Amino acid sequence: MSPAPIVVHCVSLTGGRRVTVKGQILGLARSDAGVVEFLRRVGIEDAEELLDELQWVEWRGGQAHGYDAA
Repeated sequence: MSPAPIVVHCVSLTGGRRVTVKGQILGLARSDAGVVEFLRRVGIEDAEELLDELQWVEWRGGQAHGYDAA
């Protein structure tokens, strides 16, 4: 398990990235705004400020903030 509670997973074959918090799937984000909205819905109000904080968010596979299929 990742030490960061928020994980933005690898880009899917059709684009977008699965977002999980402590192993719970929140949904498929197609942009940073999507990630922020998922996190806001679970009570993380300052999510936009956390996206580049390694202790909070782990970006798996590929470049952080990239959502397009290869």
